[in-house]
Amino acid sequence: MHIMEGYLPVEHAIGWSVAAAPFLGYGLHRVSRWTRENPSEKLFLGACAGFAFVLSALKIPSVTGSCSHPTGIGFGAVLLGPFPMMVLGTIVLLFQAFFLAHGGLTTLGANAFSMAIVGSLVACGSYRLSIKLHMPSGAALFAAAALSDLATYAVASFQLGWAFPAADGGVAASTAKFLLIFVPTQVPLAIGEGLMTVFVVNLLRSHLGRDKRLTVLEGGR
Repeated sequence: MHIMEGYLPVEHAIGWSVAAAPFLGYGLHRVSRWTRENPSEKLFLGACAGFAFVLSALKIPSVTGSCSHPTGIGFGAVLLGPFPMMVLGTIVLLFQAFFLAHGGLTTLGANAFSMAIVGSLVACGSYRLSIKLHMPSGAALFAAAALSDLATYAVASFQLGWAFPAADGGVAASTAKFLLIFVPTQVPLAIGEGLMTVFVVNLLRSHLGRDKRLTVLEGGR
């Protein structure tokens, strides 16, 4: 779920933008470095951004008039590393705010923090931990994509709970309410996103072989 335009109080919108800025600044540095080191593989940047754009635009109705959708962040985060995917994910959010009225400019910082930043970090952390635990690569990819998706919604629920605390129970009660709203739709979507990610990566492997572009999938970054 992208938080819609104008929904957050001004101080929260500014605060999340400030919190996201250092991650995106370092992410831009990593994108520049990645393109210098991999000049023939820039297509992967576009493919990862396109994957996130398409999946995160596939909205399905949720309860109380909101919507749920996959994020597509885990796929790119595992392929490129977390920081380049933070930048690509934020660009995806920016385009969706402009052209699809999905999310918003005033809430871009909050949405970038939950989806692009936390989603990327959780995906890469989960993938690296799974590999260290000697899990099969497919299972590691599935966990990375699914947990990235769920983490995005957990952070978005906290953002909303913090902005609109419940009269009885405060931020914790409000966050729990938002989490419960999204569980019925988001858990199946996270499972679907995990399966989709494994399918697409296996498809890439079958076409590209185990060359340099996919060795990152074996050891993480």
